[in-house]
Amino acid sequence: MVHNDLKNRRDIILIGASTGGPNAIEKVISGLTTDLNISVLVVQHMPSGFTRAFAERLNKKCQLNVLEASNGIKIEKNKIYIAPGGYHMIVERGGIIRLNQEPPIWGVRPAVDKLFISASSIYGNRIISVVLTGMGKDGAEGTVVVKMNKGITISQDESSSIIYGMPKVTYETGCVDYVLSLNNITAKIKSLVNAT
Repeated sequence: MVHNDLKNRRDIILIGASTGGPNAIEKVISGLTTDLNISVLVVQHMPSGFTRAFAERLNKKCQLNVLEASNGIKIEKNKIYIAPGGYHMIVERGGIIRLNQEPPIWGVRPAVDKLFISASSIYGNRIISVVLTGMGKDGAEGTVVVKMNKGITISQDESSSIIYGMPKVTYETGCVDYVLSLNNITAKIKSLVNAT
């Protein structure tokens, strides 16, 4: 079955996390394989200066190429883009990443909501969004927008979250398709990407 030409293939993965996120993100993305032909955009609440080393560490453990996003870069297949600390990462028409220093939302920059909402306006139902462990409520509003645009939404379950803040508030929106243990998220992403 050839999926590459399907217009509605779910091939854009958005991941948001905060406290406990670095290990959770590594767990999810290290199992993703190049045959999926996907692009992954990640917001991890992390201070400026730490995200480049985070991306480099992940790059050694993943089949997909992991890099810290830069302003104006075009989103490509089999690449994972980490939002730099101190910058919101948004997606513009043509699959271009823009970084900005607009005010923090929910006290954070980068914010998961900024990524989810901007990407939804470009990619619509091609998106699979994932909200992982973290404090606060960043990602909930964005999840609602992903769902409104017919994307698929996942949140991490309570028992496998270090802090069940962001996934809980996201789940409470009523817009989450799958609540999954951290160990099961990668397999679910793969099956959703490969479903016609």
